[in-house]
Amino acid sequence: MDSRAESSRVSRGRASGPPVSPGPWTGSFRFWFATRRWEWSPEVYKMHGYAPGEVEPTTDLLLAHKHPGDREQVAEIISRSIAHGEPFSSRHRFIDTHGQEHQVMVVADRILDEDGRPVGTAGFYIDLSGTLADAGQYALDTQLPGLMDARATIEQAKGVLMHMYQVNSEQAFQLLRWRSQETGVELRALAEQLLAELSSVPPPAEALARFDHLLLTLHERIPTDPTLPIAAEGSDVEQ
Repeated sequence: MDSRAESSRVSRGRASGPPVSPGPWTGSFRFWFATRRWEWSPEVYKMHGYAPGEVEPTTDLLLAHKHPGDREQVAEIISRSIAHGEPFSSRHRFIDTHGQEHQVMVVADRILDEDGRPVGTAGFYIDLSGTLADAGQYALDTQLPGLMDARATIEQAKGVLMHMYQVNSEQAFQLLRWRSQETGVELRALAEQLLAELSSVPPPAEALARFDHLLLTLHERIPTDPTLPIAAEGSDVEQ
């Protein structure tokens, strides 16, 4: 099915009923380079306004949902991912089936085969609009009082995320909180590890993809014994 047909399907969906209540603010995906096959978690379906499994996620469908001002940029990123085995990392807008605009950040890493060759990309959609702001405020109100001792470290880590992803302070805090919940690792430990490994991020041309990998794997390198030194990732980051 071509992109014009998918755009027509999306447009028909927008007129099908009133907007649903705010959906999830994060969901996961996989994209396989050889087959061009997308896999969406139930949350990503819901973000786009679909019931899980209601449609088959395809590149045409994905692009049909993108904001017209961002569609070409996203298409280029997908093409580059396929051609060079790069992660699908982006910040862009999409329109769900109810006509609601979402500003999202896609944080991804590469899927490697047994020989270390990239065969796909996997990661998360993070909704930076509406529901994220509400969740971020809740996190600040309920969690920060108990984190005062760790405030300086967490504030530094937030500053890094704000710079790398061009998000505000509350959104940066929510990104850290998300990784903490996903990995079961304390927020302060993730912040400390992020700062310890920051020097491994290369110059801007490759920085975002490498930073995505670093963020998604921080929990794997935090020492179990807090008295042990924190090791930087260094050469273990995928090239």
